[in-house]
Amino acid sequence: MKSGAGTLLTLAGFFAVLSLFSIGGGNSAIPEMHRYAVDVQHWLTDRQFADTFALAQLTPGPNLIIVALVGFHVAGVLGAVIAMLAMCGPTSVAAYFIGRASERFKGKAWHGAVSRGLVPVTIGLTAASATVIATSADYSRAAGAVTGVTAIICYVFRINPIWIFGAAALLGLAGVV
Repeated sequence: MKSGAGTLLTLAGFFAVLSLFSIGGGNSAIPEMHRYAVDVQHWLTDRQFADTFALAQLTPGPNLIIVALVGFHVAGVLGAVIAMLAMCGPTSVAAYFIGRASERFKGKAWHGAVSRGLVPVTIGLTAASATVIATSADYSRAAGAVTGVTAIICYVFRINPIWIFGAAALLGLAGVV
């Protein structure tokens, strides 16, 4: 854990910029977060990132908890606070002003076109996030099989994911994964 001023500024700068490109929610930023935290800064390994993502998804509340967990891993509690403020601050301000402008232009043809145009972007970014997490988490054939079976189950059946988490946890406890 490095908690120098330079590291804290790096955390703040990265998450502030990343927040502005998180179209469709925080999970759309997962590929870039992974690239930067694992490949560029080497703050986490692939396995640590996948575990951090899984922990963030299991906790109640917003899925952006991964930002706090990465910040905590890098620089403790102060890192977690700085990372969250940097990730949420700029987008909150932007959302306020964009929301006000959106209300003013509601009903205009271009407003609907922009809204419809952002849907495929959001779906693509979310699919990229799923790919990054799946490749980070699939460190063995058994883990890859769990990922594949989970994807099929989620596609075919509408069940609460907590049951899938529970089954995967049992496989982990049994030493299968």
